[in-house]
Amino acid sequence: MAKRSIVQKPKMSFWQIFHMSFGFLGIQFGFALQTGNASRILQTFGADVEHLSWFWLAAPITGMIVQPIIGHYSDRTWTRLGRRRPYFLTGAILSGLALFFMPNSSMLAAIIPPIVVGAGMLMIMDASFNVAMEPFRALVADNLPDEQHDAGFSMQTCLIGVGAVVGSWLPYVFANWLGIAKTAPAGYVPNNLLYSFYAGGIVLIASILWTVFKTKEYPPAEYASFHEEEKKGEKKSGISEILSDLAHMPKTMRQLGVVQFFSWFALFSMWVFTTPAIVDHVYHIKASDTTSEAYNNAGNWVGVLFGIYNAVSAVYALLLPKIVRKTSRKKTHAFSLAMGGLGLISIFFIQNDYLLILPMIGIGLAWGSILAMPYAILASSIPATKIGVYMGIFNFFITLPQIINGIIGGPIVKYLYNNHAIYALVMAGVFMFLAAISVLFVSDGRDIQIIETA
Repeated sequence: MAKRSIVQKPKMSFWQIFHMSFGFLGIQFGFALQTGNASRILQTFGADVEHLSWFWLAAPITGMIVQPIIGHYSDRTWTRLGRRRPYFLTGAILSGLALFFMPNSSMLAAIIPPIVVGAGMLMIMDASFNVAMEPFRALVADNLPDEQHDAGFSMQTCLIGVGAVVGSWLPYVFANWLGIAKTAPAGYVPNNLLYSFYAGGIVLIASILWTVFKTKEYPPAEYASFHEEEKKGEKKSGISEILSDLAHMPKTMRQLGVVQFFSWFALFSMWVFTTPAIVDHVYHIKASDTTSEAYNNAGNWVGVLFGIYNAVSAVYALLLPKIVRKTSRKKTHAFSLAMGGLGLISIFFIQNDYLLILPMIGIGLAWGSILAMPYAILASSIPATKIGVYMGIFNFFITLPQIINGIIGGPIVKYLYNNHAIYALVMAGVFMFLAAISVLFVSDGRDIQIIETA
């Protein structure tokens, strides 16, 4: 039988890629509010520092379950909205509701302890973010030819950075520029945080709607013309097929899994322990003193710092395609991760809150590369008919290190570091350096193609 000729995907313009990626701005707006303030909110509801990582376990566990399932079924979905858009629209609506309810958990105090409601909302919020995020990654691979993958994922990273900057800075802006209350009675979240979460829900839903209405997806027949026909075989149930794909994942994906493990172990430590670390190490305040103005000033400043590293990542993302052309994906990612490790470790040696801006530059380089380079390498090494499910399975290498860190991170801080969370950030820096070393051993398909055609 003659082999069916494969039609090349047309290249997309800058603005087409922008519209396709714009929804990520809103997702990251909400995600930045979560990562910068969830520990603070949970402490407000009564969580101890050593227990924070256990509450955060809800997020990666739900992601590990949700993303492969969403990826598998989005590969097989076709509706009037397309195959990916129904999923991230649903995720946006659920995320927006979770952003409203989490800081208002005290409203149900008469029925359920606020800490339980807050942890539950954290789980629902992260599950919803995962429903929205995974199809966005697959959408880039669906719509763009291979030579535009770097540009597509870099555009996503840039918009992620912009959304994260605004989301991270909003509590500080509301409190210090608009005069909205930044303290509250014990057990209640300050108004500047409440209004920030409300704004996050609105922006998230609006930006997703922008992508839904401004982006098209290829119908099944047209999409099939860009790829070789999928081999026919025994039909399997959804879970069976996911497990089969997991067992037969490409070599490059397994190698990237090691890099992702070290990277995301470090990131989880940073998100969970930065606020208590800076409160203790730089501001010299008890991490349990959540009602004081000093504590809330420190918490708001952490939000500003997180916004800075996201701003750096947004700018860096635009430069990544040019840097990759001059070097390679692997070398670019290794350098970026090493800068992140240097930034995290350097926090230990800083006592001035304004000097904390300097480590955020290195962390921003790492974050910008983590959000783009692994996916660009992966997209070139997986079958087109399984892009969604493999992007979802790839999330295992993000969630597993967070789960392990969530289980052992709190006890390590309590018993090994004597409740000084700053050492968790130093440990995170070491893991970033391990990620930088391991990426050099990854087989990048593009590099092999370049060598073969040279």
